[in-house]
Amino acid sequence: MTTDSNHTPTAGQSAHAEIRKLERDYVMHSWCVQSQYQAPVVVGGEGATFWDMDGQRYLDFSSQAMCNNLGHQHPKVVAAIREQASQLCFIQGSWGSIPRARLAQKLAQVTPPNLVKTFFTNGGAEANENALKIARWFTGRNKIITRYRSYHGASAGAMTLSGDPRRWAAEPGIPGVVRALDAYCYRCSFGLEYPSCGLRCAEHIDELIHLEGPDKVAAVLVEPIVGSNGIIVPPDGYMQRLREICTANNVLLICDEVMTGFGRTGKWFASQHWDVEPDILVTAKGLTSATVPLGAVVISNEIASFFNDRTLFAGLTYLGHPLACAAGLAAVEAYEEEGLIGRSQALGERMLGRLREMQQHHPSIGEVRGKGLFAAIELVKDRATRAPLAPFNGSSPAIARIVAEGRKRGVSFAARWNFFILAPPLVITEDELDQALDLLDELLIYADEETTR
Repeated sequence: MTTDSNHTPTAGQSAHAEIRKLERDYVMHSWCVQSQYQAPVVVGGEGATFWDMDGQRYLDFSSQAMCNNLGHQHPKVVAAIREQASQLCFIQGSWGSIPRARLAQKLAQVTPPNLVKTFFTNGGAEANENALKIARWFTGRNKIITRYRSYHGASAGAMTLSGDPRRWAAEPGIPGVVRALDAYCYRCSFGLEYPSCGLRCAEHIDELIHLEGPDKVAAVLVEPIVGSNGIIVPPDGYMQRLREICTANNVLLICDEVMTGFGRTGKWFASQHWDVEPDILVTAKGLTSATVPLGAVVISNEIASFFNDRTLFAGLTYLGHPLACAAGLAAVEAYEEEGLIGRSQALGERMLGRLREMQQHHPSIGEVRGKGLFAAIELVKDRATRAPLAPFNGSSPAIARIVAEGRKRGVSFAARWNFFILAPPLVITEDELDQALDLLDELLIYADEETTR
């Protein structure tokens, strides 16, 4: 920034300082101590890049909150919002609307074949809340089995459904939630190794169903690939076995695909990697590429038929908002027209290949895992013991330094605990992808310095 010859702030500086002060004085910021908030003010973006009001540009290597799948300001989506705004900005959900009907039809085409009808919400947390209610109404049962390393949203019910330690501050939560151990092969809770383990993590859920009472359990809710708790990819056979267990016990399988939907993992939805059809699929984020808030609960024909002669006691003021549904329809069409599902798979293989090369010369990388453009590197102090570089629900100076240095040098990395989440927009170029990975490769030296080598 510049000042005049008398060292007084320029008009631009004054405006920037004012906005920063307004942020501090009037905005409550999520997941942070308020006095420590000091993020840049973002004013624009295009593709895989965004920039702040000081002119600093950033390569977005986490798609913000793993949601800008189409990148920033995708022209087709922006145009759809403008066109819809010129026709009808809002109509209550009890009335019909063209964009909502078209988007629901499109979702039935791209989700697994057994899913036919959609209940729209304002985002992923509300989608999970309504999936919970629908499962309980349909089955007449109360209990929901979820997993410890999961995140399903920050509303009261969705936070209880989560295993994520962010729930601790919100407890006590809603009743009826039972948590299971995860399919986390790198840190197996059962002390076993795949495949000789016999998928003990899946059998554990079967055991819980019987311990809780099969006639009391409504559903098993899982992220097919764990998101913000580590991008944990289950071993082959796990999701198929969960489907078998749920079917055998007449329990619903709910897949939370809020992060993993719309090409993020190289398929439309992550459950399709294992040809698993859930009874309920929950999604949001990439549904509109985060341009307008929108979530969706997509249900099977059997569940939909249940409500043919029963009231669905669910509703939201902004249910199926016309602007959001217009954005969603345009986004889904963009994924199709630009071949971005296959592109995510191809670029994901390139990214995972690079990360595995880094693992060969960075002793801090304990494991590389992921599918498509949804990957993580887990950092350790000692590969032999797998001691994490940062403790569970804790932080590491080295990881904080990598994030800070990355931001200074124009790449926005996302890290949590002892892992980095690597989830760039599906439209990222190969050169941009390599640029970010080159910088990460360089900066990992700070993590290596904390290892025993």
